[in-house]
Amino acid sequence: MSDTSALPATSREWRLLSRPVGWPKSEDFALVEAEIRQPAAGEVLVRNKFLSVDPYMRGRMSAAKSYVAPFELGKAMQGGAVGEVVASAADGIAVGDHVLHFGGWREYATFDAKQAVKVDPDAAPLSTYLGVLGMTGLTAYAGLLRTASFKEGDSVFVSGAAGAVGSQVGQIAKLKGASRVIGSAGSDDKVKLLVEEYGFDAAFNYKNGSVAEQLREAAPDGVDVYFDNVGGDHLEAAIGQLNRDGRIAVCGMISVYNNTEPAPGPKNLARLIQTRGRIQGFLVGDHYDLQSQFVQEVGPWVASGALKYRETVVEGIENNLEAFLGVLRGDNTGKMIVKL
Repeated sequence: MSDTSALPATSREWRLLSRPVGWPKSEDFALVEAEIRQPAAGEVLVRNKFLSVDPYMRGRMSAAKSYVAPFELGKAMQGGAVGEVVASAADGIAVGDHVLHFGGWREYATFDAKQAVKVDPDAAPLSTYLGVLGMTGLTAYAGLLRTASFKEGDSVFVSGAAGAVGSQVGQIAKLKGASRVIGSAGSDDKVKLLVEEYGFDAAFNYKNGSVAEQLREAAPDGVDVYFDNVGGDHLEAAIGQLNRDGRIAVCGMISVYNNTEPAPGPKNLARLIQTRGRIQGFLVGDHYDLQSQFVQEVGPWVASGALKYRETVVEGIENNLEAFLGVLRGDNTGKMIVKL
């Protein structure tokens, strides 16, 4: 245990006060001062440096049964974070180590050291362990290669393609020999980024017209793989362009996360019979066995610049909620990060 007398007595943390109906509102949340708890045996105290905000967090704000427990009302929310250990009562983790953990949405976190993964700030910037080399990167890797069974020569369509996951999906597909990669995004600047920096063969702004028509123009020979981050009209358009034995990996459906009524399903599901197509949802938590393979393959791509990434960085714990809402609005290019 280190000397913690120089540490502050309290830490700011975000709590959920009420479960949002539709679009989350500021009054559903509160930023409060909480006492910093010193670590008990087997625990560590971490000063967070970077926090992650992600679309899946919207689901945790609801009480509905899902694949992960809802946030508890009146208690600190959780999320990915990277920070420096400032006190340790655990073997194997020392003061000064940097760790990846899930005690986000707060400045300081005390938790069981078994929930911490040590990361090397010299091997890659700390923020990348929340994005391109973290959970979002593994999501892209597992969803494309395992769930969608990508193979060399496939034509790939990615929605939400300028986001943290989507931008990596498209680039991995190109690096592994895709015949064509198409992306959709929500602004002309993002479309330009996809083609000029990330190497997509084609991209379109879904706000500029019919998604189905724009996809037909961008993928005249159809698509073999669709990586779905959006749902709605994007999913229907992809089914319409799916080739024989095409595969759809459903990662997220951000277009319906704030709906108060069930969204209608695609009207053309019967086309899956003709194409022998497959739709499969997945969760990154089921694929952590790929973690070492993922880092071994993707790490050198990131280091060499073969795989590019962007981060949208928001400063300050007081802006954590606004950063999260920005992700739902699509304000971010690449991974949305909060820097403390």
